[in-house]
Amino acid sequence: MRSHENHQGTGGECAGANDYAGRVSASKVFVARLAGCSVFDPAGDRVGRVRDVLVVYRRVDAPQVVGLIVEVPGKRRIFVSIGRITSIGAGQVITTGLVNMRRFEQRGGEVRVIAEILGRKVLIKKEQIRATIEDVAIEDHGQGDWSVAQLFLRKPKTTPSPFGKGPTTFAAWNEVTEDELPGESQSAEHVIAAYSDLLPADLASTLLDLPSERRFEVAEELPDNRLADVLEEMPDQERIEILSALRDSRAADVLDQMQPDDAADLLAQLPDERSEALLELMEPEEAQDVRMLLEYEPDTAGGLMTTEPVILSADSTVAEGLALVRRHELAPVLGAAVCVTLPPYEPPTGRFLGLVHFQRMLRYPPNERLGTLIDQQTEPVKVDASAAEVTRVMATYNLLSVPVVDDAHRLVGVVTIDDVLDHVLPDDWRSQDEADANPGAVSRPRSLTRRAPVTPGRRTTRGTHG
Repeated sequence: MRSHENHQGTGGECAGANDYAGRVSASKVFVARLAGCSVFDPAGDRVGRVRDVLVVYRRVDAPQVVGLIVEVPGKRRIFVSIGRITSIGAGQVITTGLVNMRRFEQRGGEVRVIAEILGRKVLIKKEQIRATIEDVAIEDHGQGDWSVAQLFLRKPKTTPSPFGKGPTTFAAWNEVTEDELPGESQSAEHVIAAYSDLLPADLASTLLDLPSERRFEVAEELPDNRLADVLEEMPDQERIEILSALRDSRAADVLDQMQPDDAADLLAQLPDERSEALLELMEPEEAQDVRMLLEYEPDTAGGLMTTEPVILSADSTVAEGLALVRRHELAPVLGAAVCVTLPPYEPPTGRFLGLVHFQRMLRYPPNERLGTLIDQQTEPVKVDASAAEVTRVMATYNLLSVPVVDDAHRLVGVVTIDDVLDHVLPDDWRSQDEADANPGAVSRPRSLTRRAPVTPGRRTTRGTHG
């Protein structure tokens, strides 16, 4: 029997066994390996990527596969019936080309394998041992009839070593029973692993499609920096719900990892008592930046800016500037220019002298002083400037960021293009379909654009309603 370790090779390659010539190229597929596989139509044009497998439970037999959840361009997730799949294997899935592009809505009785089954606890009947589902194999029985074939399970570890893992085994569906204890949450470790290749915005979209309880479980197990990136990409209502579900100490750690302007936006929507409690638990330097941003109105330059630009002295060299902007953790938009000021070099700085653009630094030798390269035409905006004024300045001078100064001409931060776009786009832009992006349409409240978690009705393997 093929081992699970072998089928977990390089990411994005579909795993199958018992390849044969015929309608499908793989009769058994491990779902965790299926995530991320490209989906093509018969002409070879890419439709999207597999994000999950949808099954329905049956009274006696193993769950039946009804289709795949596929992410198409525009971050829309659609349902592709298993009956429309002609081939799975060699890192790709081939469809018949007949695909309904309507946004996926989960129906009653349907279960997502990666999001809702991986990480569950089951009881192995024969051994009376609890184990965790780490992967699920689905198998083709012909004529588009796919069902769950095997579970790949990990038993409890038998050694006290903190680095050890328990033994693994395969089991058929009828050889186990689900065994969640009251109050025990489902492990999200394997869901996180399956979606590890997603960008923060894509992972945020994936979490929004999960039932709220499962969303909280996944958020709880995400590393602080990863969760911080995801929260920055979420609509306000959902990220407030996630932050509110976290322990105060964990919530403060996540806020520490967020951009100060995003953290300030989030804290501004919490009750004053909770907001102050979290600020007290945050790192003093991070909390100080956030407190400063909370003093400004949200629709001003002060309310839009971030307090972490790249700042250097006029005597610093091009080599020093390039060394700072090439840092991996620096957002690309903040690396587009270096702010030159008098000391001190933390906001609020000494007098602001000007910007040196990244491209300009590339044209000069490493020992050139930044003070000689300052862009004399880019003027900063005042901290109380309106968001509309900031937008006009950035559009007029084709800027990725604009410096913000106080009345004493000290640099207090920069407004970046993504901050401006978040302000001018409709509140529900993250959840809009391309077909809905009508310039004349009136933006609806975000709460009305999110779909309900489950839609009544059943779906067959041919994609029709039962």
